[in-house]
Amino acid sequence: MSAADPSLTQEVHHLYSDHHGWLRGWLRKKLGNAMDAADLAHDTYLRVLAAGAAPRPEQSRRYLTQIANGLVIDLYRRRHIEAAYLATIAGLPETLSPSPETRALLLEALIEIDTILDRLAPKARRALLLCKLEGLSYREIAEQLGVSVSSVEKYIASALVACYAALFGVPA
Repeated sequence: MSAADPSLTQEVHHLYSDHHGWLRGWLRKKLGNAMDAADLAHDTYLRVLAAGAAPRPEQSRRYLTQIANGLVIDLYRRRHIEAAYLATIAGLPETLSPSPETRALLLEALIEIDTILDRLAPKARRALLLCKLEGLSYREIAEQLGVSVSSVEKYIASALVACYAALFGVPA
């Protein structure tokens, strides 16, 4: 089913009517903020529409909670990244500080990079970061991870494929 499917639209409408108030209240308790709760409740229903299928009535709250929990985690991750970024640029002289537009673009890019890295296997992520950020050789990375150099090559290759796929919107 697609989001334009009238039966899906009707199912989501019923889901929204039956559970939106409950979901928003649940999120408000979890977040301690009515505005964020309203935003994430809205985003939850957008995810349901994007998925192309509504849950069975007896699974509705569990399904909505699962989606909303993921959105809460995403919100906290974004805020953590934003706080770290703002703390990093806070020490810059005003002449070197990026404009608000550039800040927004850089923050969006950092969040996208974080999402890509989070999807990688832990060793692949660690190998890529040690290589690109720390400048370690494959042999040094292999020693740190306790694996062979050929494993490091495979880890970094898989990480670079994932980055390429995300950058160009192709399957990994």
